[in-house]
Amino acid sequence: MANYTCLTPWKRQSSYMTMKPKVAKYRTAHKSKGNADQAGDSAVVSSSDDNTTTEISTIAQELESIRQEGLTGRQLRMARKLAQRHNLAATSDYDAVRLLRSRGLDPFKRPNVVGVESSAGNDNTQPNRVQLPQTTTSAQSNLPAHALSPMERRELEISEIRQDIARRRRRKLLLLLSRLAAFVFLPTLVAGYYYYAVATPMYSSKSAFQILTADGAGGSPAGGLLQGTSFATGPDSIVTQDYLQSIGAMTRLDEDVQFRDTFSDESVDPLQRLDPDATNNKAYKLYKKYVKLGYDPTEGVIRMEVSSPDPQASVAFSEKLIEYAEQNVDQLSQKKRRDALEVSSVSMDAAKNERRLAQQRLVALQEGSILDPQGEIASIRSLIANVEIQLQEKQLALNTQLSNSRPNKSKVEALQGEVAVLEAELARQKARLTQATDGELSLAAKAAKIQIAQSDLATADIVLQSALETKRQSEVEANKQVRYLTVSVQPVALEAPSYPRAFENTVLAFLIFAGIYLMLSLTVSILKEQMSS
Repeated sequence: MANYTCLTPWKRQSSYMTMKPKVAKYRTAHKSKGNADQAGDSAVVSSSDDNTTTEISTIAQELESIRQEGLTGRQLRMARKLAQRHNLAATSDYDAVRLLRSRGLDPFKRPNVVGVESSAGNDNTQPNRVQLPQTTTSAQSNLPAHALSPMERRELEISEIRQDIARRRRRKLLLLLSRLAAFVFLPTLVAGYYYYAVATPMYSSKSAFQILTADGAGGSPAGGLLQGTSFATGPDSIVTQDYLQSIGAMTRLDEDVQFRDTFSDESVDPLQRLDPDATNNKAYKLYKKYVKLGYDPTEGVIRMEVSSPDPQASVAFSEKLIEYAEQNVDQLSQKKRRDALEVSSVSMDAAKNERRLAQQRLVALQEGSILDPQGEIASIRSLIANVEIQLQEKQLALNTQLSNSRPNKSKVEALQGEVAVLEAELARQKARLTQATDGELSLAAKAAKIQIAQSDLATADIVLQSALETKRQSEVEANKQVRYLTVSVQPVALEAPSYPRAFENTVLAFLIFAGIYLMLSLTVSILKEQMSS
């Protein structure tokens, strides 16, 4: 099937505009071109009046069918030009299409650029014949090619567009596959080969331990409430975890069980091997990679996983790290216990000195005044009571004598003398209690000082007894272990390697390379769009 799509550029001409069809009268032009070839021109013959109606209806039907084809203005102008080139008298563009098709010519065929057709192999070709380009040359017949309908041409063009789109898609798909193979599949293949064939298998040993508080260790109400829970030992667990992940623990582990020599062996692959003369920073980076610790605050359990090329070495590393953790737990409360013991010892020494001074002050007061001021005061009070009784009796006897009309003068004088003596003695005994004599304190002041000294001595005894009890308790606490490290899961040597996880690591490498390629492709496309805009 020939392709009649016109590719020749056209020029707009005002004299060949589309016109309305006029069917009043039809003419058929006839122009002779030669004796042998009558392909292009037809004679104009006047129809009789009897056949006019039939011809008009037939032509109208053909024109209506041409209108329904949906021809464009460009195609109609091409048909009009081709009809004028062949000297066809067309009344409209649609009539030009009809006349050309009736002559077996395709009105939408691409014209010959040269304008002439070579007649080198044809001696019978006449010079006056109009030479038109042929789309197909058949050896059996020289009939004009069948004209395609607009629907067929549209389907042909759509099929060509689809084929072009399919070719472009295949080309882009091949380019995409090549880029993916270069930037994603090939690196993933290399990573998979490393994990499956090159990487040294690592054996891990898992363990779990917990820090507990001894019974009765909580001295405060808050400590008693939190005793037995993970919150009581939470800070100790965190400090222990930090210590096990420090470079000091790595150094001790290397000194005890040769951690660096284990990973410097020639059997370890080059990517995981540690140089024999590597610095502590590189060794510590490897230590953090293969020694993993985690703390669960809800349960108070520290979980540890240690990996190495040798399963026995993994178990040895785990046991040493648990031993380091237990020593660290003991050291956490050891200073506190020592400080408590020292404070209690200092308190007891101070209490002893205070009691000694109080007792010395009491002895000095007793030596300088009276040994027993209370007894002395009691005896003086008894003397005062006796003197008062005697004085009362003498005053009664004196009053009895003075009440007589003729009292005995000698008895009255004697009674008056005795009353005066008793009053003087009563005043002297009372002065002994409250008044100082010869620059000394009174008996009441001496008794008060001795009582104060005795009270100070009693207080010093109580303080000394309390300090002694505190020291004894501190000694007991210092000798008792407050924190305990209990191992709930013991490390065990595994028979099968735990790392590397070849499939998971290969999939992860694929995702990483794919993500990098996607980011780079998006970046390049955005930059291209910005540069083009």
